[in-house]
Amino acid sequence: MDDLVGDDGLTNAERNQCREAFERFDKDNSGAITLGQDPTDEEIFDMIAAVDEDGSNEIDFKEFCQVIKLQKEKAGQDGESDTLDAFIALGGNPDKTGQISTDKLRHVVKEFGLTIDINRLIAETDTDRSGFIDYNEFAVMMK
Repeated sequence: MDDLVGDDGLTNAERNQCREAFERFDKDNSGAITLGQDPTDEEIFDMIAAVDEDGSNEIDFKEFCQVIKLQKEKAGQDGESDTLDAFIALGGNPDKTGQISTDKLRHVVKEFGLTIDINRLIAETDTDRSGFIDYNEFAVMMK
């Protein structure tokens, strides 16, 4: 049941972790976290301000979960950005078209001395045995 994602974009396990973290910050047990007038970390302030829906300068549990959801989405986007950058570096196109030669992948892995089983990854990913990896196949390989 921990894998079910709710309306807030979080699994039950993630929501429980949020509840525990929220309770640590909610020092007076009011059900809200007071931000104060002059936060020292501008990035945290901006992130929290983005979810302070009622402008109260306090974060309730629902808003706190939104912060966690935004961080989760940002982490996912960073991962996709890294995957796309690697795809382009190996010969793919920025619009996720094109293909990477499996021979080139083997060469890069050998050249950099990486200790991954590239032949196994290629066998699992290049299911049509074309000798080329498209973006979707590459993204699966990178997970």
